[in-house]
Amino acid sequence: MTNKNYFAGSICVATLALSMPLIAQTMPRTASSPSASPDQTASPAGSLAKQATRPTPFHGMISAVDQNAKTFAIAGKKQSRVFKVTDKTSVTKAGKIASMKDITENEEASGSYWKNTDGTLEAKMVKLGPMGKAKTSAPSPAASPKASPSPKP
Repeated sequence: MTNKNYFAGSICVATLALSMPLIAQTMPRTASSPSASPDQTASPAGSLAKQATRPTPFHGMISAVDQNAKTFAIAGKKQSRVFKVTDKTSVTKAGKIASMKDITENEEASGSYWKNTDGTLEAKMVKLGPMGKAKTSAPSPAASPKASPSPKP
């Protein structure tokens, strides 16, 4: 009987000894681990560390503009969002380069923004004007049926 108890005990100890390396490998890493994420170390200024990994799109009517603070607001269903225009922000109107002075109330705008850790929304790109009229160029002559040569019999 004692041989059976020793045998069962040794199996438990062996199983525990073999599973210890597996348990150690699956332990979650803490925030103080030396392997930092690439977003936190990529920029010396830390601008990527304070922003999301990818910009978020927006679209709507501009309800308010503050030229001094370089901000504009887009009214939403629940609440309005205020976007900050910086030196890095790309502003276009009708496909041409524009500036903060071109942003006016009651104008349609779309684009993308970063959400900073302090809660502010920093505009990355702003396109002014209706979305459907962004491309107003005339069709190319090669695309029209009149420009293509007719087959000769």
